[in-house]
Parts: sequence; structure tokens; C-alpha cells
Amino acid sequence: MASKEKAKHAAALALGFPEFSDQQALAHRAGVAAAVERFEQAAGEFNSPIRAVRYQPARAPQCTPLPDWVAPPVRTALAARGVEQLYTHQAEALAHLAHGRNVVVVTPTASGKTLCYNLPVLNHLAADPDARALYLFPTKALAEDQLHELQGGIDAMGAGIRAFTYDGDTPQDARKAIRERANIVLTNPDMLHSGILPHHTKWAKAFERLEYFVIDELHYYRGVYGSHLANLLRRLRRVCEFYGSSPRFICCSATIANPKELAEALAGVPFELVDRNGAPSGEKYFVFWNPPAVNRQLGIRRSYLHESRRVALEFIDRGLQTLVFANSRLATEVLLTYLKQACEPKPMSSDAVRGYRGGYLPKERRQIERRLRQGDIRAVVATNALELGIDIGSLDAIVMAGYPGTIASTLQRAGRAGRRQSASVAVMVASSAPLDQYVVEHPDYFFARSPEHAHINPDNLEIALAHLRCAAFELPIRDGEKFGAHDTRELCRFLEETGFLHHSAGAWHWTSDTYPADAVSLRSVSSDNFVVIDLTQDRAVIGEVSFPAALTTLHEKAIYLHDARQYQVEKFDYEGRKAYVRRVDCDYFTDAIEYAQVKILEQYQSAALNDAAAAHGDVRVNRQVVGWKKVKFFTLENVGAGHLSMPEQEMHTTSFWLHFPEAFLAAFPDLSPADRQSALVGLGNALRSVAALLLMCDPHDLGVAITEDPGQGLKAYEPDLYLYDSYPGGIGQSAPLFRLAPQLLAQAAELIGRCPCESGCPSCVGPPGEIGDRGKEAAQRFLAALLPASAARQSNLA
Repeated sequence: MASKEKAKHAAALALGFPEFSDQQALAHRAGVAAAVERFEQAAGEFNSPIRAVRYQPARAPQCTPLPDWVAPPVRTALAARGVEQLYTHQAEALAHLAHGRNVVVVTPTASGKTLCYNLPVLNHLAADPDARALYLFPTKALAEDQLHELQGGIDAMGAGIRAFTYDGDTPQDARKAIRERANIVLTNPDMLHSGILPHHTKWAKAFERLEYFVIDELHYYRGVYGSHLANLLRRLRRVCEFYGSSPRFICCSATIANPKELAEALAGVPFELVDRNGAPSGEKYFVFWNPPAVNRQLGIRRSYLHESRRVALEFIDRGLQTLVFANSRLATEVLLTYLKQACEPKPMSSDAVRGYRGGYLPKERRQIERRLRQGDIRAVVATNALELGIDIGSLDAIVMAGYPGTIASTLQRAGRAGRRQSASVAVMVASSAPLDQYVVEHPDYFFARSPEHAHINPDNLEIALAHLRCAAFELPIRDGEKFGAHDTRELCRFLEETGFLHHSAGAWHWTSDTYPADAVSLRSVSSDNFVVIDLTQDRAVIGEVSFPAALTTLHEKAIYLHDARQYQVEKFDYEGRKAYVRRVDCDYFTDAIEYAQVKILEQYQSAALNDAAAAHGDVRVNRQVVGWKKVKFFTLENVGAGHLSMPEQEMHTTSFWLHFPEAFLAAFPDLSPADRQSALVGLGNALRSVAALLLMCDPHDLGVAITEDPGQGLKAYEPDLYLYDSYPGGIGQSAPLFRLAPQLLAQAAELIGRCPCESGCPSCVGPPGEIGDRGKEAAQRFLAALLPASAARQSNLA
């Protein structure tokens, strides 16, 4: 092969892919171009679903020679896979690591980020066979996939380097050998939390020689999960310090606005940012598809699942290998059924369309991945299980049934196509949810540099205290030792009073007979969970739900969704922490109606917004679930409701709020008190949707509350509209919302202004039945009064 041709395929080979011939590339390019041309023609039609077609030209690689310090065995392994040069971002990351710095690499999917950590680790092990490295992945499947790729490089080196996964599936008889002999251990946060750090004495050899700690998919760790990981890494650094090691951190992330800030908050050490991508890419098309409205008054659109089926069939009929992403297991199974039925009459094998999600057995998932790489499967319908960097070869087309929730996830899913520098196309089909509607109607916002910030609060008192217990179990806490921002002396005294610790010889020692890691869930603030018991399966336990979520999802008559099945809650045992459910088949889900009362405890900052004000600080929230509503799948119509009386809950948390003084409300003399209240309710719904977009969180991570009107002229009504953290102690979302207040308000105005409904719908401020006939109009007028005049004019034009 000529040197030019060899360079052309080097990137694909570096990722372990077979070569992709020019004839295949031309054929697939023609198929992609024909499909995109059809979309572009449709964009000009009346009531077209096409909102944008964006073209990204092919990108040539930017390469640099391998550094002189790369060991000969590593050079040999790279040459065997066609890699004779590095991409510029890989070389930059290696240069930082060579000088002892920690690195966070932020480049697109399939840009060779894996080599940024595999190469320095293998190079170090070639010179020092006793050294160790620990790789952290968010899922077991991704760790297994990365082990396969890593093992290929080790075999090509001909070295005696030993790499293994260590997770809940690792056989007991293999664990001792891995602890003592493995140079590279690939694991996940749950195993590090409960299976490695509490047993660090068994891992003494690994911690004594730990040189590198790798965190892949960094953007995954935000909110509660990220706050737990930050405390987990505090514990890791304590253990490493005890054994005399100080590993370098290598982090890889999808595109977010604050990767360096997030990496430093998680690991507690300074980082160097590498974000100038040098990898090549094929030409890509990105299409935004918004199902047409079938009822403008109610804001109801065509089913996004039916539209996703239609788009996927367009690709399949053109011979393009297609991956369809759905946002839930239920939607995955529904779409899979639709596509299988549509493909039955076509000349293809019966299993040419397959599903892929977490409930499938590992052996079945590996088989699907292999057949995708080989091209035997024409289409796969998957949950986010295939979003992460699992090797499935090169696909031609991606269809996303619904917005994935963040721009980073959307770009990752789109990046699953065209990994061998071939032409590819991705289509995002929006649902009726407010987040989907904002993104699909604002393509310029989406394609600009990522505005999403990933936030954590590792000093949340409940989370930090839970991990301090774990840290004390692992090693005594010395007097004066720091654990985040908290005074460990006061916390340790509290733990002594509760029977966990005892002070002796200048340190706090663990004295309880409990195993603290078992009591800490990395995905919730509280460990006080409810057990879900299925009465249709001889009282089998089918799930576990955190305490705060249980009150809104497991109340009596709620529809509980599990493994694409629907269950109705028949009995909610609050004292026993149990919910008894029975399998049902219905076309709706339930959404709890909460009454919340908020009291400001301390205001940290405030800022004027014309005649109103924005602020953030600590609050006390008293919440009670007072009812529930039935919401129809896909259209999000409200089809029923019921009353409840659940125990009231109190928590201290953080909040962002808007204050509306009497002077502000006096500017709207034509609005009745009911209209003003409707405006606040609608505004709260819109602000929560946009806040979730800006903070990369789920809308349910934010609660909405409005100050009650005292009525009867007792005093002037000056309401506050609160967006508060739904978790005790807060997870770091209120301060960023305060900083982003102008952007938050402007985007909420655009969301409402661009929605085609007449008086409100689930896609903007909420349906008229909840916010009244003038709710949408009043919310828009409130926003116009809050925004600067120029921004208000722009939102009105939208």
C-alpha cells in the first residue's frame, strides 16, 4: 500500500477497525446523499417537519511524529496497527503527562481519545513492569469493550502486561490473582466504592505502585453521581497517600462547557485542558425533525415514535446501516416492534433488525455488537447502552427518537455513525417535551459551542458525611485532616455520638460493626430506599427506589415503569418502606402533583431585573404529594387525576428565585390575580425546562414553588418563584442558575414564543387546563418585563 493510502487508513486501524474500501465509501456516500437530498426537498414543503439540515465537511487529520521517548515495544505495537504518527491532541496530552501533569482530553467521538491514556500507561509499563494503573468506566459493558481493545495492543507488544476487569461479575476465585498480579485494572465507581477501597489492604501492591488513574466519559459524572464520585476520589487519594503513591489523572470527556472545572472539582487536583482536535472525520449531515402539529390549540404533534420509524425505514430502504436511539426501555421495545413489522415483507433476514438495552444478557449483547461490526445487522434499536464508546464499527445513519437530554449526549450518539471517515447522517426527531421543542426550534443554539455546564456539589453535607464514614472505616481520620470543605473534627464528634467512631491517639477510629459502603448509594443523596414488590410474581422484589423519588412515583394508583412493563401501585407501606405493585397494560403514566412551601433561610446574592430581582441562597422546603394526574404516552395529554394525602417532608436545600414586588405586578392592571398566578405557574414550567438544558440535569432534579397569595387584602402580594434543588443540601445548581439568569430568561422567552400553540401546551408553559386561558400570554408579558428591552424584542420576533 502506498504511503499516502496507508496514512488514509491509519486512524481506522488505530481504532481496531477493518479497512473501508473506496468503493464501499462511494456507495455509502451516494446512499447518504440521496437520503439527505430527500430531506432538503421536504424542508421547503408546507408544514414540513424539517427544521434544519446542517453539513459538516470532511476533516483532514493533523498529525505529528511519535515522541522519541516512546518505548520500542509500544512503537512496534502501534506500527502493527498502522499507527506511525499521532494526532495533535494525542501528542499534546502525552507531552503534559510526560511532565507529570494531570490531563483532561475533550474531543469528539471516535477521535482516538483511548490512545491518550493507553499509550502513556503501556509505555510506562514497558519500562517498569511492576507499575499499576486503574481505569474507571461508568458501565461494565464499556470496561469489557475497552479491555478487548487494550488487550490487542498488549498482544502486539509481546509484553507480559496483565490487564483485567474487576466488577461484580468477576469470579471470586479470580479476584485474588487480579489484586496481586494485574498491571491494569478496569473497573467502575460502584466497585471502587464497595469492593476496592474498603479492602485496600488486599490491594496494597496496587496502591503502592499506582502511577495512573484514568476516568473515561467524564461528563457522565454530574449532579448527585458526580458529587459522590468526587468524595470517592477523596477517599482514593487518602489511601494512595497512606501507601506512598500519587497517581497522575487522565480524564476523557465529550464536549461540555467546563471540562477542566469539572475534572478539578472531581479529582481535587489541577488539570491541563486538551481540546484542539487533530483527528480526521468524514462528511456528516445533521437533520432536525419536528413532527407536525395535528392540534395547534392543544399543542399535540404526530407521534415522535411513528416519525422515527418513518425516518429509519428511509435509511434501511437505501441500504444504510442504521442505529436508532430511544430514551427509555419502553420506547425501545415499541420502536423495535414497529420496525420489525415494517421490515417483514422486505428481502432481508428475520433478525436483520435487533434491539439492544441493559436487560439483554451479556452474551447476547456481545453477539449483536459483533454482527454490527461485520455488517450482518441492518438496524439496531437501542437505549443509551450504545451511546458510550463501545466498538460497533462504522454505521451510516443515526436516528434519535427524542432529544437525549444534553447536547453532549446528542453529539455522542450522532458520532456513532461515520467512524471510519465515511459519509454519515444523523436525525434528531423531537418529542412534545419542552426540552425537545426548545432544541429542535433553535438549531443555532445547538450547533454553537456547547453551552452546557456540568455541576457537582461534593460538599453536600449528607453525601460528604456518608463518605467520611467510609473513609474512617478504611483508615483512621487524623486530627486536623481535611475532607473537602468541612471541619472533620465536628463531623467526627457527631459520628462518635452516633456510635460509629472513637477518638484515640490523635485520630478517629471506626468502632461500629457495620459496613458503611453498603449503606451508600452513589446515585442518590439518601440511602433510605423503598423496595418494590410485584404481587403478580409471587411477591418478587423487582426494584428499589430512593426515598424522595418513592413519594412521587410509588404512591397508591401510580403507574410504576420497570423493564418496559407497567405496574400499578396497589399499596404504599410508608413505615415499612415497601410498595406493592401489580402488572397492568395501559396507555398512560402518572405524574405526582406536589404542594411545596419554601422559606428563605439565607440569601447569598441578589441582582436587579428591571423592577424585579433574582437571587439564590439556602431555603427550607416543606413538600407534600397532594394528588396525581394521568398523562397519555407520546401526546402528553392530561387524561385524568386523583387526590392523595401523603406525609409532609421537610428538607434544607439551595434555591434560585425570582422576586416580583408590588411595583412589578402593578404594571399589569388588566391581569386578574388568577391570571398573575397562572403566569407564574407557566413561567415556572418553562424555566425548569430551560434550566435542565443549561445545567445538564433532569427536569425532576429541580423543584418549582410559588409563594402563596395571602388574599383578603392582608398585605401586598409580592410572590417569589423558586427553582430549588430537589435533593437535601443541594447538588450545586442554584448558584449557576443565578449566574445564568439573563440567559435562562431569554431562552424561556424563546421557548414560549416559538411554540405554535395558542394558549399553552405541555411543550411550553403547560396545558390551558392547568394554567388558564391567559397563562401563556401572561407568562410572555412577565418575561418581556424581566428582560432588557433588546432581548424582549428578539423573543417577541421569535
